[in-house]
Amino acid sequence: MNGTQPYHGHFDGPRHLFAVRVYFEDTDFSGVVYHSRYLHFMERARSDMLSVAGIGQREAFDCGEGVYAVADLHIKYRAPARFDDALLLVSTVEEIRGASVVIHQKVMRGDQVLTEAEVTAAFLTPEGRPRRQPREWLEAFEAIKAGKQG
Repeated sequence: MNGTQPYHGHFDGPRHLFAVRVYFEDTDFSGVVYHSRYLHFMERARSDMLSVAGIGQREAFDCGEGVYAVADLHIKYRAPARFDDALLLVSTVEEIRGASVVIHQKVMRGDQVLTEAEVTAAFLTPEGRPRRQPREWLEAFEAIKAGKQG
């Protein structure tokens, strides 16, 4: 990579790893990360996981096939991240359903789990109704879960 391309995470077995740094804009006046910023970090990691796995969300949206939306989210904050921390987001596919996928995500600083969440992403039609995910995407999720992705 020549430094002009966006960063991509990678797979380590069934885990997708995505590194982020905490910038000043992510924090409050005391240098602690805002609770909502963890959701931003997790969204970037999930989007990257799908991209690296070959799941073309943009193409599906552009052709009117559908789009993912968070349908359910359970999050637990364990310890704060702070300005300039190097964080690692670890995402794993936990459950694959016809029209949705459940992804477990952890935000880590070294070996310490700072935040973890279980996110259900539903595949929806442009009108907002659940739709079965494309077969190729279901296969990609199965490969991720089995640790056979990249």
